Amino acid sequence: MQTTLFSKGRPLIAVASAVAFLACQLSAAESPSLQKWKKGQGWGWVWGKGDEVGALNEMNDASRLAALKLVKRGKTCDLGVVYDRTSYKWPGHSPGEIISFRTPEGVKRQADLPALMNENASKTAWHSCALFMNDNVATQIDGLGHATEGEDDHWYNGFTEKDWGGNWGVRKCDATTIPPIVARGVVIDVAGYKNLDALPSNYMITPADLQGALRKQNTTLQPGDVVLIRTGTLRFWGETGSDEKGLIKDHDSAGINLESAKWLVEENGAMMIGSDTSGLEYVPKAEETTAYRAKYKSFMPVHNYLLIQQGVHIGEFHNLEELARDRIYEFCYMCTTSKIKGTASGFALRPLAIY
Repeated sequence: MQTTLFSKGRPLIAVASAVAFLACQLSAAESPSLQKWKKGQGWGWVWGKGDEVGALNEMNDASRLAALKLVKRGKTCDLGVVYDRTSYKWPGHSPGEIISFRTPEGVKRQADLPALMNENASKTAWHSCALFMNDNVATQIDGLGHATEGEDDHWYNGFTEKDWGGNWGVRKCDATTIPPIVARGVVIDVAGYKNLDALPSNYMITPADLQGALRKQNTTLQPGDVVLIRTGTLRFWGETGSDEKGLIKDHDSAGINLESAKWLVEENGAMMIGSDTSGLEYVPKAEETTAYRAKYKSFMPVHNYLLIQQGVHIGEFHNLEELARDRIYEFCYMCTTSKIKGTASGFALRPLAIY
């Protein structure tokens, strides 16, 4: 039997219900209204012939302000991983090297700049480094020019290699076109939902997995979210991801399938999707590869769908371990990429979750 309590002649249950209803109304009022997203369809090439930004066009002053209002405690979580020459990478990208270009010993011994070194009673010198590294290493955001398809090698919005490729990087949809991202971030902890430290190798994350994890977390997606999916892979990164035991490589093959990507974009309006792996999407076992590629007509159908067809950026190697440990599933996500013209992805990033 339900007992009704009263305060100054009014039922407290009724008051509580009214407060909850009002809170929902306020929350809905503060939720960003999307300009181009259509439920059941997503985005597509809807922003005009010359657009290079894609779904991130949905950010505006109101949506950024709403994201900032999620910050209640002032806590900051660094989602970036530490990178060096030994770090794990997807095998389709080049290794990295950090080279000492100038050292204190070198500039003094070789008098690299004699006017500086000879008139320098304090013996001041410096370090500087030259970097040889891929634009798809460490914590990263794939630019919309990263993946191509078709005989014409086109990418998002119909830009083609013939017209916009080049020897010094892509000339449309490079990483400099990724705007500063300030949005509501949501972690979907699939490994936690399965009560695992990390998902097993070649695990396919389905829409049912995402829905189950969201229910367990009591988290609801909103259109315009940055959705980050935890597999648990980065618990094996260590200091720099040298992967001596092969654990990163093993677990890195877990990821979402195409149906999950479509559910996130078309049914929930995800504006960017990322994970704690090098490629976000499911990698089939060797014996299943031929059938998988025949079904989806690509070895990376999630990339084709998100980057090329929908204009949704992909975040990779986002470290979600601390957020999962503390059960922080909703936060203000902030990230900017380096303005290096021609790069296919923003790389070696340091995104923040602020809550």
